[in-house]
Amino acid sequence: MTDGLNNAQIAWRAAQDIEDGAYVNLGIGFPEMVASYEVEGRHVTYHTENGVLGFGPAPEPGEEDWDMINAGKKAITLKPGASFFHHADSFAMVRGGHLDVAILGAYQVAQNGDLANWRAGSRAVPAVGGAMDLVHGAKRLAVITTHCTKDGKPKLVEECTFPLTGLGCVTRVYTSHALVDIEDGRFLLREKLPDISLDDLQAMTGAKLHIDGDVAGLNAPVLDHA
Repeated sequence: MTDGLNNAQIAWRAAQDIEDGAYVNLGIGFPEMVASYEVEGRHVTYHTENGVLGFGPAPEPGEEDWDMINAGKKAITLKPGASFFHHADSFAMVRGGHLDVAILGAYQVAQNGDLANWRAGSRAVPAVGGAMDLVHGAKRLAVITTHCTKDGKPKLVEECTFPLTGLGCVTRVYTSHALVDIEDGRFLLREKLPDISLDDLQAMTGAKLHIDGDVAGLNAPVLDHA
């Protein structure tokens, strides 16, 4: 399998599409990296379910203030004008449709936009958590993920087999090998790694990739952290 973008590069690519002035929630884990790649000149306000609006990238090692964390219990920095509020108020923002974008991770994304990003078991995310609110509360839901699992199984599939987080909610997927939109119940390929053929990419994907117009190259700067 062709080496793809690392996690930092996938997060960077997703950050390029966040609009100036957007209010954005980042999922626990890998999606938290998106906050480190805010496009210069754009103002993005990041929201976290535990009650912070306006956080920035992670602090340098040794400079953490553990009274300031995100929903994933990671240390955060604050931007000027940041605010703190009750957990219930935070979810009122989500459920009230006040977030422009949510970016989550995934175990599987189906061609109709269904998302599975939790599962039962001893080595799994123990519950669906706030994702069940985010997938339908945010105006736009994107997913960032590797294209396949560590053992080579596709994450973009015809139908999810893990427990669902939301139905028909994903509109765009950023993977290690491609950028795929979900439209009319199908995967629409927008970008792919320049050095992978369409046939090879299709072989890594668990549902048909459709093409409408030119497919651009998926490129990202060299970023060290994976």
